[in-house]
Amino acid sequence: MYQPIVFLPGLICDARLWRDIIDGLPDRIAPMVADLRLDDTIAAMAARTLAAAPPRFALAGLSMGGYVALEIMRQAPERVTHLALLDTSARADTEERRETRSKGIEMISQGKFIGVSRGLLPTLIAPHHLGTSLAEEVQAMSERVGPDVYVRQQKAIMGRIDSVPHLGAIAAPTLVGVGALDKLIPPEMSDEMATRIPRAELVTFPDAGHLPTMENPAPVVEAMRNWLSRQGAQA
Repeated sequence: MYQPIVFLPGLICDARLWRDIIDGLPDRIAPMVADLRLDDTIAAMAARTLAAAPPRFALAGLSMGGYVALEIMRQAPERVTHLALLDTSARADTEERRETRSKGIEMISQGKFIGVSRGLLPTLIAPHHLGTSLAEEVQAMSERVGPDVYVRQQKAIMGRIDSVPHLGAIAAPTLVGVGALDKLIPPEMSDEMATRIPRAELVTFPDAGHLPTMENPAPVVEAMRNWLSRQGAQA
């Protein structure tokens, strides 16, 4: 029996982010990749996803997708059987991060989207993946998504709430995963979520930065297969 699962992409990412994971679980899942390109708040992204999703489903979000996943757990926790939070944080943005995001939005207004997206690459993938075909794929993905979506998504991220107080209420079996070389998500962010969510397991993915689903998908597939085998949350 195939398990319905909703995948949530990260900032300026599309379905390519999850392609190798979906391909690695052909015998297990009925996948849906949510469209997070249309809204400028995390709450609206969550509501749109819920409107399109099956009645009950596993849920996996990476980076910004993790912020949306946590919002879905507030809006409709009874619909989520399993939760995966990859390379993400439950905390709201710091002032420093908001300033960095605002500068990126300002550069977009000056027509410098390619420069912004290329500038993000060293923070998204491990150093040894720079200059490779993988880096070209990540860049192409960001260009497909485009500058208008980048601005909407950054505004949504900047306005998100602190989800830490809500972690203890999550009843679904949860996978907290992070790339071993992730520069954007300090280890303590993942540790915090894994500690506070009652049924959480923390997994570190080797040879990967912020995008392990593209950089080193095999251990992500293995972790998700084990995660989906755990007894799900009750409706």
